[in-house]
Amino acid sequence: MDGQDDAKQSTADMTAFVQNLLQQMQSRFHTMSESIISKIDEMGNRIDELEQSINDLRTEMGQEGSPSPSAPAKIKEEPKSGGDSC
Repeated sequence: MDGQDDAKQSTADMTAFVQNLLQQMQSRFHTMSESIISKIDEMGNRIDELEQSINDLRTEMGQEGSPSPSAPAKIKEEPKSGGDSC
């Protein structure tokens, strides 16, 4: 009967070991998942800031790109339709 008790103890030890290992893996996976999500959120914030900077630069360029009082203003011609004759 000692052999059977040893086998039961060995099985119980192995079960406890595997459960402990799975808990450690789950804990590490959870920690890594939180880290990845945090970094993705941080990247999203940086992208938003970059987009805002680009829009600010576009706005500045639009203001700087407007014709100065000394520069001649360009007159936009309306497209002529092919059916009209003048």
